[in-house]
Amino acid sequence: MKTGVIGVGSMGQNHARIYSEISDLVGVFDLDADQARKVAHRFGAKPYLDLDELIGEADALSVCTPTANHFAVAMKSIRAGKSTLLEKPFTGASRQAEKLCREAERRKVVLASGFVERFNPVVAAAKDALEDGQFGKLISIASRRVSSFPSRVRDVGVIMDLAIHDIDVIRYITSSEILAVFSLGGRHSSVEFEDHANLLLEIEGGVTGFIETNWLTPMKVRKVSLTCSESFVQLDYIDQSLEMSSTRIREVDPGNLFQVPLEHDVRRMSLKKEEPLRRELEDFLGAAGSSMPPQAGGWDAVANLRVCEAAARSLRERRRAQVPSGR
Repeated sequence: MKTGVIGVGSMGQNHARIYSEISDLVGVFDLDADQARKVAHRFGAKPYLDLDELIGEADALSVCTPTANHFAVAMKSIRAGKSTLLEKPFTGASRQAEKLCREAERRKVVLASGFVERFNPVVAAAKDALEDGQFGKLISIASRRVSSFPSRVRDVGVIMDLAIHDIDVIRYITSSEILAVFSLGGRHSSVEFEDHANLLLEIEGGVTGFIETNWLTPMKVRKVSLTCSESFVQLDYIDQSLEMSSTRIREVDPGNLFQVPLEHDVRRMSLKKEEPLRRELEDFLGAAGSSMPPQAGGWDAVANLRVCEAAARSLRERRRAQVPSGR
């Protein structure tokens, strides 16, 4: 399949690298012509100076431009009848995302969203184990996604840049929608948008969720924990590790409550380490080649964006915000 990448900054370069290995990467486009030439030369592709020319040449395209340009570029690709993967946070606005989804449906074009954590092997393992009942019933899910400020981000806040990943993972793992959100946070540094936020989520089926995110922590942390009826599970996205803990209380001696006989069992699941972005792009090309829906589609992006918008609204108004539903 002939592929192309529109926007070859930090993320776009990685798309180009993987496409060069799993497909026929015909070319890349960037408003910075020197950057386009450099990336194209590195991966044996053609640097396009005309966006329409690249769109016309490729069968499937990744849109990795700044968020402000996502809607216009993706719509151009979809209207040209090309399978399109739009990097997160998709359009940055749910109403624009809805328009892209409807246009893709009308044109019968595959539209995928770039929520890469769905394709982390540890997320897939946790979802499968949860559905198989290995952890018991899910009660709550909490994530921590923190790091220092990324210079590449200039047009969205930390909720739309970081928390949206965890919103997607929570929806994916639970197979449920988020009904409402209450947010606290704000702007500590000189950035234009919020740089720290804590989100409390009300999820279908009575599960509760919590997301801690910021650009103020010196180290990078990407973890999630699941409190279940039979175990406590911790996932580390970076290490791609899964640890399951459970406890059993043996017969208690009422005359010696100082020594409660607890049996604590910790098990670590070994997983084959894989690059999530490669899995994501393989899924996208598979969908494009078969006209089957991708694992993370456009309507997933709409749902994620609605939660982010509700979170931002809650942050401003300091109250619980309902998340819209439906198409």
